[in-house]
Amino acid sequence: MCPSGFSSSSTAEEVTHGIDGSGLTAIVTGTTHGIGTETARVLALRGVHVIMAVRNVNAAKDVKEAILKEIPAAKVDIMELDLSSMASVRKFASEFNSNGLPLNILINNAGISATPLTMSKDNIELLFATNHIGHFLLTNLLLDTMKKTSHESKKEGRIVNVSSDGHQYTYPEGILFDKINDESSFEKWHAYGQSKLANILHAHELARRLKEEGVNITANSLHPGAVITNIYNPEISGPVPTDLLKMLGKYEIKNVQQGAATTCYVALHPQVGGISGEYFSDNNVAKPSSMASDKDLAKKLWDFSMKIIDQKTQKYL
Repeated sequence: MCPSGFSSSSTAEEVTHGIDGSGLTAIVTGTTHGIGTETARVLALRGVHVIMAVRNVNAAKDVKEAILKEIPAAKVDIMELDLSSMASVRKFASEFNSNGLPLNILINNAGISATPLTMSKDNIELLFATNHIGHFLLTNLLLDTMKKTSHESKKEGRIVNVSSDGHQYTYPEGILFDKINDESSFEKWHAYGQSKLANILHAHELARRLKEEGVNITANSLHPGAVITNIYNPEISGPVPTDLLKMLGKYEIKNVQQGAATTCYVALHPQVGGISGEYFSDNNVAKPSSMASDKDLAKKLWDFSMKIIDQKTQKYL
């Protein structure tokens, strides 16, 4: 039996069974499909007020409608957010911070899979911009509200970064700090792995800073498992490289209910209370790559990301 009592086959409903989330507010990014939708549904089922942060508002309305049909008492709201645009992230955070709502849980779930080299509106390679920079900026802008909430409610705040074991399939250097946008260095699957590595490093460094500050907020990252959802479009991404498949091959293919389990576990379960800076897989603490545990790399990424969100983009890429 695994230490937590849960395993790869556990579902999101099973790992949150008996947990009362009423009085908690969570922002979940990317809730219009796959594990994001299931995460929003299960949190709502447990009484959490869920803010769906989405790029496609119309698709989110359908998801909200389905949740309310199943759970009439659910508290679900929709807010527009395009993580590939820093202006959109700033607008979202400004609107949320000014509405007076508390924020107990932030789940950085949204992501895109391997895409050909494309630039974001801010002239940052799209995978890095969407999967890391957007969430990095969003988290920074919402932190004061989370600190206020945890202080006033005397409840632990939780930040959850949905990464992937694909973080191991990155460039040899880990993060190409001076070549993020470099066409000659770009390889889409390594760029995807780089962005997922960044999710873990972000959570590690954030956890260190929050602990140093003495704030009652944790930050963790996780691998949801190998889940076939529409984040992966073979027409855009092409076939998954054989060595990446081998890396992920030790995991059974999960359904969406199992794929959302680790996120819901880390976000809600009392067992995770006080645990910060860890990486989870299959509803248990796991060990990421040595690069993902590199404190110096995490610090370097933090400083690099801060420079980017200061809008001095051209100078640093």
